[in-house]
Amino acid sequence: MMTHVKSKDRVAQYGEVLTPKHIVNAMLDLVMHETERIDSRFLEPACGTGNFLIEILERKLKVVESRYSKSQLDYERYAILAISSIYGIELLEDNAEECRKRLFEVFDTVYTRLFKTKAKEQCREVAQYILKCNIVHGDALTLKTVGENPRPIVFSEWSLVNGSMIKRRDFAFHELVNHGSMRELPLFSDLGEEVFIPEPIKEYPPVHFLEVAHAYDD
Repeated sequence: MMTHVKSKDRVAQYGEVLTPKHIVNAMLDLVMHETERIDSRFLEPACGTGNFLIEILERKLKVVESRYSKSQLDYERYAILAISSIYGIELLEDNAEECRKRLFEVFDTVYTRLFKTKAKEQCREVAQYILKCNIVHGDALTLKTVGENPRPIVFSEWSLVNGSMIKRRDFAFHELVNHGSMRELPLFSDLGEEVFIPEPIKEYPPVHFLEVAHAYDD
């Protein structure tokens, strides 16, 4: 498998390699149906600068454009839903920041092309806020953030409710991993088996999706 390397030191210290676009596409084509569902959630536990997440967002936004480009409000809320479904953890802070920036640029390029001067700064702020929450500078092995005061990683679930309202619920990542993957307990079942239903550590009242960036005191 061909990969891109930023520097030999980063490879030696962190094992950093960046997967090229054609390999990303080939891998995502194996789950094409999920990548084209606007609300299907993806987590990349070592997201680097976002090569996988960018391709997923581009696929989702193509679906949003094909369905909702004739209505700016509909496009905005479903584009925000697509952004909110993408999560990443990255050990290196510069990579995490670049990942957020690149994902935002993917959204903003399409948004500006479609609506030009009618595009809203408020909607751009919401996209940036959600990416700040969803792309975490952290360690997927320790399940904690990276920095002077490491904390358990928390991810927010964003759900459209009642049309243009968004409901936010925060979950501790270690709870999802411990109960889901490590104990091999299925998260969803159509056959009546025991399932694990995670409990949020915090719930927020629904707000209009364009108010998300200013509604929460994080």
